[in-house]
Amino acid sequence: MPERAPIGKGGPKVYSIAAHRGFADALVAGLVPRYTQGELGLARLTLLLPSRRTVRTMTEAFVRHSGTGLLLPRMVVVGDLDLDETLGPLLDPLGAADIPPAADPTRRWLRLAHYLREVEGDAAGKGAALLRRAWEIGRTMDRLLAEGIAPIDLLSDRVIGIVGEMAGHWTDNTRTFLMVQQHWIAELAARGEIDAPERRNRLFDHAAARWTQSPPAWPVVAAGVTGASPALAKLLRVVSEMEAGTVVLPDLDLSLDAEVWDELGTAGNPAQYDDPPFGRGDAVTHPQYHLKLLLNRMDLRRDEVQAWHRSGPAAAPPERRRVISNLFLPPRASAAWVDLPAEHRRLSGVRLMESTHPGEEAQAIAVLMREALETPERRVALISPDRGLAARVVAHLERWGIAADDTAGRPLPQTAAGRLMLLLAEVVAEQAAPVPLIALLVHPLAGAGERRPRWLESARRLDLALRGPRPGVGLAPVAAKAQEAKLGNWWAEVETLLTPLFALTDAEPLEKLLGMLADAAEALCGETVWSGADGRTLGAFVEELRDAAGAAGTLLDPRELHAVLRDAMDRASVRPPWGGHPRVSIYGLLEARMSRADLVICGGLVEGVWPASPAQDSLLPPAVLRSLGVPGADFRIGLAAHDLAAALGAPEVVLSWAQRDEGGPVIPSRFVLRVRAMLGDQLGRHLESEALGLARLIDDAASVPPHPRPQPSPSAEQRRVDLSVTGLDRLRGDPYQFYASAILALRTLDGLDAEPSAAWKGEVAHLIMELWHRAGEPEGGLHSIAQDVLTQQNAHPLMRVLWWPRLSAALETFERKILAAKANGREVLAVEAWGDMQHRDIRIHGRADRLDRAEDGSLAVVDYKTGQPPTGRRVEEGFALQLGLVALIAEAGGFEGVSGKANAFEYWSMAKAKDGSMGYEFEPVLEGRKKSGIPREDFLPETMRYLDDALDRWILGDEAFVARLNPELGSYADYDQLMRLDEWITTLGGSTAQGGENAA
Repeated sequence: MPERAPIGKGGPKVYSIAAHRGFADALVAGLVPRYTQGELGLARLTLLLPSRRTVRTMTEAFVRHSGTGLLLPRMVVVGDLDLDETLGPLLDPLGAADIPPAADPTRRWLRLAHYLREVEGDAAGKGAALLRRAWEIGRTMDRLLAEGIAPIDLLSDRVIGIVGEMAGHWTDNTRTFLMVQQHWIAELAARGEIDAPERRNRLFDHAAARWTQSPPAWPVVAAGVTGASPALAKLLRVVSEMEAGTVVLPDLDLSLDAEVWDELGTAGNPAQYDDPPFGRGDAVTHPQYHLKLLLNRMDLRRDEVQAWHRSGPAAAPPERRRVISNLFLPPRASAAWVDLPAEHRRLSGVRLMESTHPGEEAQAIAVLMREALETPERRVALISPDRGLAARVVAHLERWGIAADDTAGRPLPQTAAGRLMLLLAEVVAEQAAPVPLIALLVHPLAGAGERRPRWLESARRLDLALRGPRPGVGLAPVAAKAQEAKLGNWWAEVETLLTPLFALTDAEPLEKLLGMLADAAEALCGETVWSGADGRTLGAFVEELRDAAGAAGTLLDPRELHAVLRDAMDRASVRPPWGGHPRVSIYGLLEARMSRADLVICGGLVEGVWPASPAQDSLLPPAVLRSLGVPGADFRIGLAAHDLAAALGAPEVVLSWAQRDEGGPVIPSRFVLRVRAMLGDQLGRHLESEALGLARLIDDAASVPPHPRPQPSPSAEQRRVDLSVTGLDRLRGDPYQFYASAILALRTLDGLDAEPSAAWKGEVAHLIMELWHRAGEPEGGLHSIAQDVLTQQNAHPLMRVLWWPRLSAALETFERKILAAKANGREVLAVEAWGDMQHRDIRIHGRADRLDRAEDGSLAVVDYKTGQPPTGRRVEEGFALQLGLVALIAEAGGFEGVSGKANAFEYWSMAKAKDGSMGYEFEPVLEGRKKSGIPREDFLPETMRYLDDALDRWILGDEAFVARLNPELGSYADYDQLMRLDEWITTLGGSTAQGGENAA
């Protein structure tokens, strides 16, 4: 038997390491001298640690202390299950074979959803909503089990009395919870299993009993464990009483006044037996509250805890301990701040940094970390629960070649492999909608290998083909678009792997869905989807969920798979492999516990982030949880305060926050407000401004003079381009727009799955009228044709509902007018006809919406408008000449089968008329009582004059294509960014009037 190494004798041996000493390094500094007797001395030691991350932290601390190789002690994780930390292998071999195995938590989640549906029927919801509720039920069950609360306790008279006085929804929720729990307990009994928290408690109880009767021959030290569940507290008590056992707590404030300690509240030790374990006035948000709860459950007084005698190499000044204690005083005791002497509120080495926005905060933090690395051997750490801020800092550090690992990891959906799986599910849920489909096809893992370049080229061509409103539901409309883009062979490959996912029914086994999704992912990306840290995590996640789904018999609508996967994958983190910069660490709050650095930056200190917003349990009333002895939602605030108190123990600390986030202004953390209030008149000496200034300078480029107003002047050869009937209006109104579209041939791209634009509505309206005319203008047939066109164009249901009343009324007006004119001898000659003519060796071309033969034999030019037509004044000034140019082409014989002289120039608008009806006819001809327009006999000569003027000045001349020559005109904005409009439009001054006059 190896020789025991006792630490102390008599009574429980419980120690506390103050925050300013640095927990891990101070612990190692005390353990190594005691347990290094002989070659295997330290290896006989067993450390009970709170989390897997702290195993790595302690390993690093041992390496730092030794400087050479050594045999490490056995380190076992016995942390709080509610913090997603698991029990190590230490306790299983201790004769615990009679303890039933733990049920698979994933299978339990799916089975709880089944029972919830059984209890509530259709009211339980389905798909993702149902599974979310099942997850909440499972989480509440774990909280109760971790606290040692049996299901029968929920049926006690006290609980029933409390529930009976609650609102109806609390009563219903409690009843549902109890019924679902009973179903699950019956299944567990049939399977011979128990829930993981209950097994954990039984293992703790078994170990406590075993070690009480026969203490282990090796020394056992429980270090940094703050989980206060009754079973764990009992085990810690046993460890503390063993001859070779010790418990070391992190930052228990031994100097806190007794009155303040009492003000924290009952903390699980009520004065009367019938009182609830947690009083209404308990200061559960205080950083010492959970430690008081632990001591009470260990049946220890605070004065039985001793101070640890060692410090780590990164220890802060001793006075910091007293200041941290004063900082977090509960409400009544904090009144002492007024009389605190300066030395009891002096936070030397602590700085406060307030940024304007998260981007600036991340930049400034990166500057501080880069500056810290200039000192050899100096370690720097960022602690923040805000993973977005951490990711920004990691990216900024890459500017200097610093590889920093975020040890808190990234949620699986934010990794490449996880995003790929979600995109596949989203393509199914959205029925091959363009946005998720293109995102899937251009994913970094798609088409991996040598085929990647051609794959991307084909995907981008399909992207261009799918621009605009959604083509239709399913793969068939996309296949038609791919065929038009000459992507048939490539799309056939894509369709082959996607088709099985679209041949599913409304209720499929979840196991089958996951298998098909995994097969599609591998067919799309090859085995690379399962490589890397994210791929391995995804593979393990899929296999675990498939096995559980197969055992639970879960059925799911494929359209719900995306939401279900998103919820489940958010709970899986991908942590980076070992290999970042050795002196840079980025931690979440859990990962930061027991860690230490020379400079610690606490980032994201705003309300709702640090501390996080307390989330109430949605199933059991807070009063019920309080009466049962389950810590409430505010308990987490106390843990967050303790995390900050530990971080404040570093030699140098920067508390950082931003004034706003992506959504708007935010409130600084209550912890920051406490620091500022306690510092009082010393605040100015603790403000960090240098890093903010440097961060702003990084992005502060040299000032650039405003861009001048563009006025390109291409060569004579480049100017000789065809002129469309609508291009003349653009040329005269804004020559630069014409230059960009006709000479540079630049086109705007619609978004994927874009909202129907005015241009799209115009095309649909023109198509409806064209089909009706070509069908022989059947009376009453316009409405049915319009409905068919909207269906074929896959018009969004909401858009159809909003637009149809206006469109329907306007079509009725058009049909009535056309049939009446037809009865009076007017004849439709051409619809949606293309024509052109040569004028001064320049091709003038365009499309006529409709050309009619009037009763007197002359031509009538008709143009359909979904909105308001151009005013007579715009036509008169030469900025709306489309009707005149179409008429000139018609008179020149440019339209097949059309000849004659034009004498009518009509706009048919679907907008509201002055009398309130929809649809009206307007002619921009100056006659009768009209005050603007062009006289009928001058309409074509004036159009020709404006045409010749435009040709002389720009197409055949040498005048520059000035941007916004007539800025007062309502113009297209397609090329505003190209012309950098915002940089010079406000500097025009008096040139606006001059430009308009010159153009006219």
